[in-house]
Amino acid sequence: MSKNGKLIIISAPSGTGKSTIIQRIIGDERLQLEFSVSATTRPPRTGETDGVNYYFMTPEQFRAEIDNDAFAEYQEVYAGRYYGTLKREIERINHNGKNVILDLDVLGGINVKKLYGDHALAIFIAPPSIAALRQRLTDRGTDSAQDIENRLAKAQFEIEQGIHFDHRVVNDVLDVAVEQVRALIFDFVSQ
Repeated sequence: MSKNGKLIIISAPSGTGKSTIIQRIIGDERLQLEFSVSATTRPPRTGETDGVNYYFMTPEQFRAEIDNDAFAEYQEVYAGRYYGTLKREIERINHNGKNVILDLDVLGGINVKKLYGDHALAIFIAPPSIAALRQRLTDRGTDSAQDIENRLAKAQFEIEQGIHFDHRVVNDVLDVAVEQVRALIFDFVSQ
């Protein structure tokens, strides 16, 4: 791992705005961020390229990488469908003098922070409230009422896990949250 490259972990419950925040800050040249490409066993969708959108693997290849301790974090979403962050992807980005930004679920974020310690900055993006999160998920119009209830139940658990992160940013006003996250990252990568 490069002595200059660092890891930035952004985690949040679904619908809290973490992907939007990442999109808004990733182009800030002062932060020298590069998004980590995840590995998956799901088949490529039309237009997706191996090594660009994901590192596509068979379940057997993925399990072999697990056995070789090649992942910083991974999860089996359901039988045979894995997603994970390869340690060598983090090392590749750091070796190129960039800081890695990871968009991870809450448990994945906690695991990567434990693995990399002070070399990683873990930021938890919280909704202003469960009621506000419910409204955002409803307004998206992409989930059924049952899916929204399932996401809210998971979000409650994830919010409780926010104590394991270095910082907690409440995304009540998007522009304010973006600037808070940008400032936290800038302070960390400037050290």
